[in-house]
Amino acid sequence: MEPWYSLHWFSPAQWQQFQVANPLALFLLPVILLLFLLRYYLHRNAQQRLNISLDSMRSSSRGKREQTTRSLLSWLRYLLPLSVFLGIALLLVSLARPQIVRQQREEQSEGIDIMLAMDVSASMSETDLPPTRLAAARRVAQTFVNGRQNDRIGLVIFAGEAFSLCPLTTDYSLLKQYLNDLNDQMIHTSGTAIGDALARCINRMRNRSETPTDTLQQETDPWKKDRSKIIILLSDGDNTAGNLDPITAAKLAKMFNIKLYTIAVGRAVTSATKATTVDEGILKTIATIGNGSFFRATDTRRLRAVFAQISKLEKAPIRVQIYEDIQDYYRIYLYWGISFLLFALFLKNTIFGNVLED
Repeated sequence: MEPWYSLHWFSPAQWQQFQVANPLALFLLPVILLLFLLRYYLHRNAQQRLNISLDSMRSSSRGKREQTTRSLLSWLRYLLPLSVFLGIALLLVSLARPQIVRQQREEQSEGIDIMLAMDVSASMSETDLPPTRLAAARRVAQTFVNGRQNDRIGLVIFAGEAFSLCPLTTDYSLLKQYLNDLNDQMIHTSGTAIGDALARCINRMRNRSETPTDTLQQETDPWKKDRSKIIILLSDGDNTAGNLDPITAAKLAKMFNIKLYTIAVGRAVTSATKATTVDEGILKTIATIGNGSFFRATDTRRLRAVFAQISKLEKAPIRVQIYEDIQDYYRIYLYWGISFLLFALFLKNTIFGNVLED
């Protein structure tokens, strides 16, 4: 940092960095200037002037020196009031408390729990969502994961059976790797077990104990409440397998305050070998029971929009803390003000105070 006596403290660049804690003190500066001007005009006729006889120096060779001396003495008589004004002005600047404030913003969010239930049955290999329904859903789900912060996300896959592939975790790299490896050959049992998939998701969410893959540990901050829980179920068919009815599973999710979002992927297509339909009925029903929403995604663009909409709907509350590092610089201008006043006191005891000023 520059020493207090450096002229750096009066540079415009330095003043642009300052904030003043008491700005009202600066409004007194024009008042002080006005008082000094008023005093000058009221007493200018009564001011003493130094008349110096220079008869001995009236030779032609010293004419210019005489004129210079008179001019210099005429200007020096303003040195005393100028020093007093600068001293008082800098004391007012010091009273205004110039500061440099550095802010650090910290956002804290507990996040929410999200379980992705992905259908990996054979019908997900249809190409109405290029390259396939499953590949499109896989990419969009990875983008969805990238957009989340502080959320624990897990993954359940299902076809004729349901398996928990990844528990709730904040290790998004691990989760995206699981999503990248999804294919329609992971479960050989045919069918669509929506009820069992919901049961697997509920079982993961109702267990509040931390698992080894959980990187967000429990905290005792009283500001934090129970984490919100949602299930995003993505499928293209009706419930045709499994041991648990989807409606029963949806009611169970409601009991545990878990919100259900369902996405019907693809559109009805007919191939040469089989007819494939997308049944929206059961997906709409369980979304209504689970206090969530049903979405239809007939192409990749719509599927992205659905995940973006869910991401906007499900946001965890954020607590913002702002830390301020305040550095005061009033002492520098206090030292300058005192210095000018001491200089004015010195001038008061010289010829400029005794002769030129009353």
